[in-house]
Amino acid sequence: MDVDDSYGIKASFQIVPEQRYSVSHAFLNSIRDRGCEINVHDLNHDGRLFSGREEFLRRAQRINGYLREFGARGFRSGGLYRHPDWYEALEIAYDMSIPNSGHLEIQRGGCCTVMPYFIGDILELPVTTTQDYSLLHIMKDSSNDVWKNQIQSVMGRHGLLSFIVHPDYLGVDHARQAYRVLLAELSRLREAERCWVTLPGEVDRWWRQRSRMTLLQDGSRWRIEGPGKERARIAYAELDGDDLVCTVEPPSLNRRGTPGW
Repeated sequence: MDVDDSYGIKASFQIVPEQRYSVSHAFLNSIRDRGCEINVHDLNHDGRLFSGREEFLRRAQRINGYLREFGARGFRSGGLYRHPDWYEALEIAYDMSIPNSGHLEIQRGGCCTVMPYFIGDILELPVTTTQDYSLLHIMKDSSNDVWKNQIQSVMGRHGLLSFIVHPDYLGVDHARQAYRVLLAELSRLREAERCWVTLPGEVDRWWRQRSRMTLLQDGSRWRIEGPGKERARIAYAELDGDDLVCTVEPPSLNRRGTPGW
């Protein structure tokens, strides 16, 4: 949290509620008091959450109890194991367990998108960048080139950038330096107004608001209606050869002639 704060960035902490370590109210409050977010991370991180339907339902009851106790709205499974068809048993607003592409994950595959999407009423916030463990321990790359390339690729699609970083993997100098370089780049992009750096809970609230907006034709133009429309902008997609190119409208002008977002 100290490292994040030095760059003006807040993080969401996924807490394993059982067996791994003691989770006291004082510990949870110490995170909340710093303006960070708390979510539930699996049950005990033993890799067996989705081993069978009955076992999942049994564990889901305990997970739901911890969600209520922690005041959490989000969830991430251990090892990014997943079975989306079973998610309805979890009392969550959003999940963060599905990678867009799981080349280096234990469970292969992914959702093939860098955009949030709904699974029933649960919002999925896909993992769109390489985890720190995969980058630093499997690929043994602390250059930040992979993260920088992924940032450029996702931003080129106006998508969601989500990072998984484990505090216990940042105990060595080269790992912590790689993380600092990442934070510096995100801070730079935020200052240049090229990305919104926020917590998953805020993304969930925005995406739900966005999903309730409507696009209406107004003469030869289009306009957005619905609560929060002042934060929305229209994007137009067109084919450029074999590529799909998106163009986002510039900020509209409000009555005083200043940009409205």
